Amino acid sequence: MSEVETSEDLKCYMLLIAIIFHYHGLDEEEEVILNRKASENGAFEELNWAYEFIAEDYITAFDRARDHLMEMTDKLDKAKRLKYINDTWIANGEKGYITEMEATAMLKLARDWGVDKELVQMVQKNSAS
Repeated sequence: MSEVETSEDLKCYMLLIAIIFHYHGLDEEEEVILNRKASENGAFEELNWAYEFIAEDYITAFDRARDHLMEMTDKLDKAKRLKYINDTWIANGEKGYITEMEATAMLKLARDWGVDKELVQMVQKNSAS
C-alpha cells in the first residue's frame, strides 16, 4: 500500500481478507496469500489479531467482522475502503477462482462500506483486460 497505514487500518484490511478466505475454511493456498499480504504490509500482528477475532466464534465470525468493519467506516476514507475491498477481491482471485458465496460476501461488505458500485466497475474493468 502506498500510504502510511495505522494499525487499526491494517486490522480492517487483514480482517477483510481473512474473513473472506475463511468463508469456506482457510486452505493452504489462501494462508500463503494471507501471509504474503501481511508481509507486504508489515501486518503480521494485525493478521494474528484477525485470526483471533475469527477464532472467538467461527460460526458468527462473518457477521461479527461485518459489524466491526461497519464501525470502522467513518475512520477510513472512501478511497481506502475501495482499495481494501478491491485488493481483497484480487487476492481472492489469485487462487484461480472466486466462489459465488465469496463474491456475494465481498459485495455485501462493499455495500456496507458504500463502495459497491465502484467495486463492480473495477472488477468489470479488470475482467475485460
